[in-house]
Amino acid sequence: MDKAYDFIMKDIIIIGAGPAGLTAALYALRAGKSVLVIEKSTFGGQVTFSPKIENYPGIPEMTGNEFADKLLDQVLAMGAEVEMEKVTGIINEGNRKLVFAGDKKYEAKAVIIAVGVKHRQLGLERENELTGKGVSYCAVCDGAFYNGQTVGVVGGGNSALQEAVLLSDICEKVYVFQNLSYMTGEKKLVEILEAKSNVEFMTDVVVSDLKGDDELTGVTLKHTTEGEKEVSLNGLFVAIGLEPANSAFADMVALDSNGYFDSDEACLTKTEGIYVAGDCRKKSIRQITTATADGASAALAACRYIDSLK
Repeated sequence: MDKAYDFIMKDIIIIGAGPAGLTAALYALRAGKSVLVIEKSTFGGQVTFSPKIENYPGIPEMTGNEFADKLLDQVLAMGAEVEMEKVTGIINEGNRKLVFAGDKKYEAKAVIIAVGVKHRQLGLERENELTGKGVSYCAVCDGAFYNGQTVGVVGGGNSALQEAVLLSDICEKVYVFQNLSYMTGEKKLVEILEAKSNVEFMTDVVVSDLKGDDELTGVTLKHTTEGEKEVSLNGLFVAIGLEPANSAFADMVALDSNGYFDSDEACLTKTEGIYVAGDCRKKSIRQITTATADGASAALAACRYIDSLK
């Protein structure tokens, strides 16, 4: 016997409640559409890990939680419905899309997938506890808080080296911790860092422990041959890659070689009526502003599609 599901019909279902998903909800609601937002864990997404945001236009300073709360309150006040569930799949039935989550089957005319990405973590004890308290995953977002201080960057690829370049202009000392004997990023970036007196490469090391009670005070490094060493730090930036979680939707939306949705700024997909928005799609810049821009584009595209069905 088939599993029984509840049926809930909306104009647009948005999967993910980060800046992209909530902005999509805002634009869809203003266009007079009924909206259901389904989020599996945290309303606001990765932005909630940022202790302070200073690069969002028109707002000099706010915490990530403040931004997420205000955006969520805004869409709820406009009539959005929200559900805390993990979406496990979508079935396309032409003008009707079926979205499966938990013990429920939701129906919509259009779907916007805005599931974001997550930063790869070191997998260390207390890493989540110290995130926002010395451990960060974005130098653009949080680097200014460590002006004149000592920080470390974990990783040797382009992302890590770019983070180190940015931090080297504002921090007194920048360590780059790499588990290999060489940097894997572009030679030009390595040369830029090598020319800076406040940057030190530490190769063949793995960060094995985080120090500090309420805030990070340093790390323990495990060298491949020389044993362990402690380094005092005010901040640690982890730049070992991002992880999209798009595989559940691969039959509806094409993925690129890195697992991101293969869609541009138009946010369209190979399936009519299904759109993507935010960090889960392939892009060169992943910031709050680019996520909100995607949310607006995807919502307006979905509204045009729904209107065309009449």
